[in-house]
Amino acid sequence: MLQSINEFNRMSQRRRQFIKESLLASLAVSMGSNIVYGKNIPLGMDLIGLKEGEEFGFPGKSNLLTVLNDRPINMETPAHLLKDVQTPNDLFFVRNNGLPPKNIDPSKWVLSVSGESVSKKKSYSLSDLKSKFEQVSYNLTLECGGNGRKEFNPPAKGNQWGTGAVGCVKWTGIRLKDLLADVGVKSNAVYLGYYGADTHLSGAADKDPISRGVPIEKAMEDESMIAWAMNDKDLPLLNGYPLRLVFGGYPASCSGKWLQKIVLRDRVHDGQKMQGTAYRVPCAPVAPGAKVQDEDMCIIESMPVKSLITYPKTGATIQQGQRLPLSGQAWTSGLEIVKVEYSIDFGMHWRMANVSSSLNRYAWQQFSTEIQFPEPGYYEVWARATDSNGDTQPMLLPGWNPKGYLNNACHRIAVKVE
Repeated sequence: MLQSINEFNRMSQRRRQFIKESLLASLAVSMGSNIVYGKNIPLGMDLIGLKEGEEFGFPGKSNLLTVLNDRPINMETPAHLLKDVQTPNDLFFVRNNGLPPKNIDPSKWVLSVSGESVSKKKSYSLSDLKSKFEQVSYNLTLECGGNGRKEFNPPAKGNQWGTGAVGCVKWTGIRLKDLLADVGVKSNAVYLGYYGADTHLSGAADKDPISRGVPIEKAMEDESMIAWAMNDKDLPLLNGYPLRLVFGGYPASCSGKWLQKIVLRDRVHDGQKMQGTAYRVPCAPVAPGAKVQDEDMCIIESMPVKSLITYPKTGATIQQGQRLPLSGQAWTSGLEIVKVEYSIDFGMHWRMANVSSSLNRYAWQQFSTEIQFPEPGYYEVWARATDSNGDTQPMLLPGWNPKGYLNNACHRIAVKVE
């Protein structure tokens, strides 16, 4: 028993040390200088040199986020905080697989491009990227492929995400296709892969925590980006500072953070988390709890249509005769959301909500309405979106899969009328 307690204490100490090192790295970036003797700061103590409102919590992130893991750091956003057209940087979710890099010097950051299908290997500094190519901005929604995993039964392995592994921000950088035109893409190109500066949890230099990518056709879309800013500010450390990929409409794992290397492949990229069950679903439907062979799993590409009620929070109480304002977000990998409907009778009848137009492809769209309830009692409000492809959210959990990916069932909240 004593040995178990000692081991638990050692693990807790290692976690605290990891958090502290990550915080110090981010604070040094935000303050513009090294924090001398920073290793001596007690965890939880605020620095008096911070701007008002900043806290010594996870770097660049609000304490309102829900922490799922601290090694690696994974945090989701409560639904009611996702009400904005552009998700505030400190409220944008975090999905990490390894340890963020330390001691980042953006003036020395280099992005290299190579691979079997590149015509000419090249390297670029951040200054090169900002000066040699047209700078663009797009509002793009990123969502973890496992968002909603906690609803699967039997339970699926992985972070038990609720609804908040999603966000939409204004990304600024360059079009990926412009960079690829500069290096030249051979006709045999099949896939684009990435490598970042993050390290494996073990600390091993010869292991990548994640190295994924996208088909070459996706890389060539106008909205596929190499970005250095979110909402006109530098990327937060935990979201990939100083450089990352952004692919709207695909699982966020494809949008590599701390980007250092791009490879153009003449085959499907074979980096870490491109094999087995990682970011794959059964090619054909399976029974809940079934074991699926690796060769029967298909890589996730386009994300499904989805919506989220952001107001009110579940558990709202109103008085009889009051009308309930309802609002939220809807997004798709198709061209746009064409309608959002709501139901207060468990899906028997649906009514239309108002939907805003899309700022650009892959940006989420806001919906709103007012609801009048017929009598006092308990209600559930359900929301579902339909996109330009004619795809509509299912009312209940979609097909079970071993890793709990692609849950786009209707979001619902509880409401009591008194």
